[in-house]
Amino acid sequence: MKEFIKNQISDSINAQQILLNDPNFIDTVIDVSKLIIKAYRNGNKVLTAGNGGSAADAQHMVAELVNKFYFDRPGLPAMALTTDTSILTAIGNDYGYDKLFSRQIEANGRDGDIFLGFSTSGRSQNIINAVKICKEKSIITVGIIGGHECEMDTLCDYVFKVPSKETPRIQEAHTLIAHMICSVVEEALFGKGFE
Repeated sequence: MKEFIKNQISDSINAQQILLNDPNFIDTVIDVSKLIIKAYRNGNKVLTAGNGGSAADAQHMVAELVNKFYFDRPGLPAMALTTDTSILTAIGNDYGYDKLFSRQIEANGRDGDIFLGFSTSGRSQNIINAVKICKEKSIITVGIIGGHECEMDTLCDYVFKVPSKETPRIQEAHTLIAHMICSVVEEALFGKGFE
């Protein structure tokens, strides 16, 4: 049992070590953070979505933006499209699960917003449909996915691809990615900033 547990820790560290040593990954964190900072300065918002554990990741990120991350500061406008059961069940019942997020983006998204779609497989049809609607509305799309080949690789404007095919390892890295973005955005907007 000890070795089983150690192997899980090691696998998580290995996936994140690959990200640490990937300059393209670091550049993408910077690029996406700058886009979100610009969106906030222009009066726009962040939208997130995911399914299952990825829904929790999407909601977690929004909580950090709306409330605070490292220090007290004004709240930032962000919406997790996974939380309103009346909306979710209405869309699911009337249009189907595949339209769960795209319908909400039709209603609440606007030019200049940023959409972050969390999907460990990168194949979640409701996230893919959301990305397609974002394209029609000039909403920048960020795919936060795992190591599988998928449509989101090329469909999204920016992609964070975790080098693993194991859902728990992917989700652990997704939390890290969301935390890094939140911390950079918060520091740039309300902290000492960056040179």
